[in-house]
This record gives sequence, C-alpha cells and structure tokens, in this order.
Amino acid sequence: MKKYILILAAALTALFESATAQFPAQNISLLSIWDDSANVMPEPVYGIRYQGCTGWVDTSNGREYAAIGSSRPGTYIIEVTNPTAPVLRQYIPGLGNANKSIWHEYQTYGKYLYIVSDDGGPNSFQIADMSYLPDSVHLVLNDSSIFKRSHTIFIDGDKLYGGSVSGPASQYASMAVFSLANPSSPQRLRNLNDDYPAISTVHDMFVRHDTVYASCGTQGLYIYKFNSNNTFTQLGNLPNPSGNYNHSSFLNDDGTVLINCDEVPAGIPVRLVDVTDVTNPGTYTTFVSNVGATPHNPYIKNGKAVIAYYQDGVQIFNIDNPLSPARIGYFDTHPQNISGYQNPAYQGAWGAYVNLPSGVLLVSDMQLGLFVLDTDTLLTSSSSTNEKDKVTLSLYPNPSAKNIFIHCESAQEFSAVVSVVDVQGRKVAGFNENIKRGSNQLKMDVSSYPPGIYAVVISGSQRIILSRKFIKN
Repeated sequence: MKKYILILAAALTALFESATAQFPAQNISLLSIWDDSANVMPEPVYGIRYQGCTGWVDTSNGREYAAIGSSRPGTYIIEVTNPTAPVLRQYIPGLGNANKSIWHEYQTYGKYLYIVSDDGGPNSFQIADMSYLPDSVHLVLNDSSIFKRSHTIFIDGDKLYGGSVSGPASQYASMAVFSLANPSSPQRLRNLNDDYPAISTVHDMFVRHDTVYASCGTQGLYIYKFNSNNTFTQLGNLPNPSGNYNHSSFLNDDGTVLINCDEVPAGIPVRLVDVTDVTNPGTYTTFVSNVGATPHNPYIKNGKAVIAYYQDGVQIFNIDNPLSPARIGYFDTHPQNISGYQNPAYQGAWGAYVNLPSGVLLVSDMQLGLFVLDTDTLLTSSSSTNEKDKVTLSLYPNPSAKNIFIHCESAQEFSAVVSVVDVQGRKVAGFNENIKRGSNQLKMDVSSYPPGIYAVVISGSQRIILSRKFIKN
C-alpha cells in the first residue's frame, strides 16, 4: 500500500509538471486551465474567445468562484475552490451576436456580479445574484433601462463607475457614476460630461475614496474628485505622448504610486506615476516585460504589480522601489502565435484577479480560457524563508491526495508549533515539534482534508514564523 501511494504521488507530480512545461514560466505554477472549446468559437477578426475575468468568494462557506466572458456570447461562472479541478457552475447568456462578442468586464459588490459589454449589436447591462451558488446564478437585471453598453466598470464604496457608457436610448457619457444604495437597481448620480464635456471617452478608471484616476485614451490620464454634491472637480492630469492610447491604471496601497498602461501603439512601456501630489503627477520610471508585448490591465497587491499582457501572459514586478521595478515572476499563458487574423496582436492575457482568499491567481487568456495559477509567496507578505533566523521551509509532493512531507532547514534548534490552516484562516490541525539544527523532515497525513488550498505555518518561541501553501487533491 505504501509503495502504491508513493507511485501515485509521483504520477500526480509528473502529470502536473508535464501540464506546466508547455508554458514558459518563472516562480508561478499552473494549477489548471478551464476552457469550453466546444461552444466558444474565435471571433473572426481578432480570434478572441475570452475576455475579462473576476473572482468572488461566498463568505458563508468559503467557496471560491471565477467569472470569465466569452464570445459565445456570455459569462461563465466556474468554481475554483479546488484550484486543480475547476467546475462549471453556470453559463449566463448575453444578448450579443454569436461568436462576435469581444468585450466583457466585471465587478462584484456583496453577493452581486455586475456584467458589462461594449459590443455594438444587441446588448444589455446584467446583474447576477451569486448567493444561490453552487446550484445556480439568478439574473436580477438584464436590459438597457439603466444603460446598454459600458466599456469598463469600477466599484468604490457604494458607487459604480462606468467608462464610455451608452444608453438608455441615445444617451452617452464619457464616464457615469451610479449609486449602489440599492445594489440590484443602480441609480445614476452624474455624468462626467456634465462638468467636463471636453473629455470624449474614459476607457477605464481606478477609484479610491472618490478620487478617480481616469484613463482617457489619446487625451491622457486625468484625476478627478467626485464630490459629496455629486459633481466632478479636476485635480490634475498627465498628458500622453502623441499617439499613445491611455488604457488603464491601478493605485498602490498607500496611494503614492499609480501604475499606468497604454494599449496603442503595441509595446509601449508601463509607467509608474508619482501621485503623491495628485495636482502634479509625474513619471517615476518606465519598464517593459519583453520588447513588443503590450500591457493591457494592471493590478497591485502587497507592493507587487501584476500585469496582464498581450503576447506575454501575466507578469509580476516588485515595485516597492518605484525608481527600480524588478520582475520577480511570469507565466506566459499563450506562447503560441496564431496566424490568419487581421490583428494577431490581440493574443494572450486580457485580465487577472488577485484577491481570492486562497491566494490563487486567476488569469483570462483571450484564446485559451481561464488559467488558475499558484504564485506561491510572490503576492503574500509572508515568506517561506526567514532570513534573520536562517530557516527555510518546503513541502512535497504538492499537490497531494495523501501525505505531505514538510522539509525544514534551520541554522539553530528551536521548539516549534506546526499548524495547518485553510483558506479562511481556520486551524484544521496542529502539533508541537522540536526543530533541530540542520535538516528536518516531518510527515503529515492530509487524506481526510477536503480538497482545496491549505498552508503549513511554523512558529517558534523566538518569533520564527514561516508559511508555505499546499494543495489537497
């Protein structure tokens, strides 16, 4: 039996490694790919099959879900509680033309998922109640009574911001703000055009505490305040170089650095913008992943920039020092090149989601579907190495269905508490262990654990704290 378990563990590990090998990567591992290739055909001009994605966690039970848009057209809701085995839970049809839809973006607020598209054909604003999952998703709105099209959306507090909003009827707003006091029926508060009619479009926006960092295409980056009386006041702006198209941005935790991406022309470097004084923003520096790759959507978590790139998949940079950003990991979701489309540049990662409690990274690839990735400790504030006490921690095999071996190297002896916690931070197991100087190996039976992501945490009386994630199949 023991021999059988070891063979099975080795086979699982080999299968996992072979699935990852086809994608160039550094410090990021493939957990799974979800794709509905039988029903999602490539849009004929760009070859796009999938678009934006987001994540959502049911706080009542800790189950995690992804939403991803498709050219079918519509939205897929996929459970990723076990990130190595995604499960389709719901498909939400859209009103667009079959296999011609190339835009979907998402935001969540409480139990609601907000779905927008900027496709020109039949279209609608959709709001889905996710609280019935895993059984079903209930649409509570699917019409153009509030608006028909929006290129992007962002939620800050109890307000929803929409970029390039069309409808109802022939109404258009470069940006519109809606109250979510009633989340299932947003009410329009103001259009940016009412105060600044010269802005023709807001492609995307990042909002924090009613300060809006608006990417306005060829007009550049504008910073506004949405006031308590429901009006806009301009705070500052950063013009684009001639011909560049300001696409999207994201603000770091302390509000001093804005990461800013231009979509056109292809291959424009990412800018790190000093917004310490929002009335006078300036560029710290620029950087690229690889020459020719186009940054599409950026995100920031724990001082790390996560950027979804056309051609280059997802790239992670340490931007703690905004004058010297450094790439610390990447996963190329689409290393292949596809010919036969008018715009083959639109291949690779569209977007990502970095905030699931489990720590897994969701990435939507325009041709290949939803990628569920393990960034290990890249996006966490904790580390698997404690430099001060010279202690390292590793786990194997990972994933595992039966046994996890804990390997700990220590420069000193200490009494440790070894704990296992789930994605909600709940302790599921624990024991005391004397860690000796040198190499230590512990065996842990996880066969009774439900499938999912867990962390082994080692702490000692001298405040030696390490953690490492593992996946239970």
